Amino acid sequence: MRRKAGLVLLALAVFFTAMSPLTRWYAFPRLAKVPANQYQEAVLEAEDPTLIDYGTMQAKKIDKVTIVQTLKGNVEASEKIEKADGDSSRDVVVWDALSYVQDADGKMVSKIPERYIFDAHSQEPVHAPGESVDGDPVKRQGIEFKWPFLTEKRDYEYFDAQARVTKPIHYKGERTFRGVRVYYFEQTIPWTKVPFPKTMPVKGITPKSLAGTGTTRWYTTVRKFWVEPTTGAPVYGEEIQKNELRGGTLLGERDKVTVFAGHVKMREDYIESTVDLVKSQRVLVLLLTSYLPWGFLALGLLLLALSFWLEVRGRRAHGSGPATSNDDDPEPEPEPKPISA
Repeated sequence: MRRKAGLVLLALAVFFTAMSPLTRWYAFPRLAKVPANQYQEAVLEAEDPTLIDYGTMQAKKIDKVTIVQTLKGNVEASEKIEKADGDSSRDVVVWDALSYVQDADGKMVSKIPERYIFDAHSQEPVHAPGESVDGDPVKRQGIEFKWPFLTEKRDYEYFDAQARVTKPIHYKGERTFRGVRVYYFEQTIPWTKVPFPKTMPVKGITPKSLAGTGTTRWYTTVRKFWVEPTTGAPVYGEEIQKNELRGGTLLGERDKVTVFAGHVKMREDYIESTVDLVKSQRVLVLLLTSYLPWGFLALGLLLLALSFWLEVRGRRAHGSGPATSNDDDPEPEPEPKPISA
């Protein structure tokens, strides 16, 4: 009976020990993925920014600018790209993003749509028809919006949608944000000539009409992200951004006019909800990368030791046999005495 139990324990030990690397290196890449139907919204604000008034072409201080960023998963587009790609092992995510900017009175300043296509696990960009920024086709290099699962302490290539360029975003160290261990990253985009938004806040003013005046738009920013490394999700972000109009007849005798200048920060209520969401997702990723692999390995070793113990105990019991003693031997029956006549 002990031998059968030992064999069962040995089989279980082998199973759980094998499950340890399989969970980490096989299950994790296939289960830890950004869902294709994900919807996410973030609101950022810039207090006391400088904003242009296109009616007077003058820059002025205002109370606040609000930026609403939405990311909406397009499942139909994802399935279409996966079918055309022909690689059944790769899941593709399509995000239809929109950055909507409004002033303190709720009037639209600009809105820029974007389609971002990427691998659901690695976050590497996938080049497919429809990849665009503000209706212009682009071919992204590097990440955008999200870092890979198990983010490393190194620089990454990050795509800037306004400038349509990819630049390094530098790892600046480990920090704690709202009780969460994070990696801090920072990117600087130097002054770069950028396209005018397709949708302008004043009727009659279009990118084509502005280009006809010889006036150009320039942009620079310092981008900061606090990234939870297990999930690769930013829990907080800021930008110190400036936009200018330069040259051309539109500005008259002026060399340049500020379009926007401000320090953009995530709004407090969205910080709280983002941190809570990332904390819950972090546990799920740790299950596949740490808790289950190490737990399976520890359980496998424990079962292996228990099976060996049962085997050794069984062999000892079998080898010693039943104990014997002279005291336990039955006494011989006395011989019958002869009968005398």
